[in-house]
Amino acid sequence: MAMNTVRRNTRDEDALSAIFGALADPTRRAMLERLRAGPRSVSELGAPFRMSQPTISKHLQVLEKAGLVVRGKDAQLRPRTIETAPLKIADAYIEQFRVLWEERLDRLEHYLRKLQSDQ
Repeated sequence: MAMNTVRRNTRDEDALSAIFGALADPTRRAMLERLRAGPRSVSELGAPFRMSQPTISKHLQVLEKAGLVVRGKDAQLRPRTIETAPLKIADAYIEQFRVLWEERLDRLEHYLRKLQSDQ
């Protein structure tokens, strides 16, 4: 059984690693959730967490490095906004596995129906 594979270059793999690494942390996911409503300052993003400002900044740096968050132009507020392009990359990567499992489940369902009809 041949499986469709997507060839990726090292740059793509590094991007996926950065994206999934950023999404692996619940604090960073919560920050992204807060950004869904619109731009937020660093202090607004850090408000719900019991963390120091340097720790909040480190989380934001990880999100920025992954391309999930971008800095606004207002130097005083340093607003951040969500960037959805990396999420689309992650979704495309996951989608190929969803398709694979759906195909496998469809084959299993077909096999089980055949077994039932043979009885």
